[in-house]
Amino acid sequence: MIQPSYLELYRSGELANRAKKAYQFLQSCKLCPHHCQVDRSQDELGYCKTGKEIKVASFGPHFGEEPPLVGHRGSGTIFFSSCNLRCIYCQNYDTSHQQQGELITAKELAEIMISLQRQGCHNINFVTPSHMIHALLAATLEAAKLGLEIPLVYNSGGYDNLTGLKLLDGVIDIYMPDIKYADEEIGLKYSEVPQYLSVVKKAVKEMHRQVGELKTESGIAYQGLLIRHLVLPDDLAGSQEIMEFISRELSPATYVNIMEQYYPAYRAGQDEKLNRPITEQEYQQALNMAKKTGLKRIEG
Repeated sequence: MIQPSYLELYRSGELANRAKKAYQFLQSCKLCPHHCQVDRSQDELGYCKTGKEIKVASFGPHFGEEPPLVGHRGSGTIFFSSCNLRCIYCQNYDTSHQQQGELITAKELAEIMISLQRQGCHNINFVTPSHMIHALLAATLEAAKLGLEIPLVYNSGGYDNLTGLKLLDGVIDIYMPDIKYADEEIGLKYSEVPQYLSVVKKAVKEMHRQVGELKTESGIAYQGLLIRHLVLPDDLAGSQEIMEFISRELSPATYVNIMEQYYPAYRAGQDEKLNRPITEQEYQQALNMAKKTGLKRIEG
């Protein structure tokens, strides 16, 4: 079995240093691109409405992820509460917007990770971790002490900050960001974040620099970048521009999952453009756009 990269950092002591730095950054928080600079170490609340505590909504083996993550035994998903995006069509709004979940310690989170490994999961999949990098690092440190040895997946909305990502260099084995919009006004309107595409391009380039293209052994991913793109009605997402960016500025061999499961969840039914599912024709158009850009590893 190929050894996850975080084990080397654990043995050298660097993983402990990274966890310490992440908690220091909470004092004037700039872990994500909002740069709220509130003192989360004293439980001051910024955009994510989260202090220093760790809140987990759910966890367990998950079989609805991409095939290289799921394999035969599932991806060990851990859903953090809250989010640094406020998508009006969020399908997990009860946890991301309403912050449902249970408060736990870093040691308890580490024990969850070990439990998922014992259940046979191929990886530990942190969902919406952008505001919880301190927790991710602290728990990985504790889990490494307990014998964790499977890859770590960073499953985010793509709105990530270089400061936070550089703390994860050599810790995260597989990055799985969304790229949601090509138009920054659309990103502001539907996810309430400024400069979405500009931020995401920098973030995804850094992710690619750290881990490269997706690599598998016996069909199971152990390192690399996997990008998700959700097709929206009326091409609000700007799929072609996104696929051109991936192909030209990252690599034509980038693994891209073009997703068709949009439906008007949460407050989307109140928007005249988002109040319907996508059509089969819209989805096929997005797939065709991706193929025309030269992308070679398209899941869809």
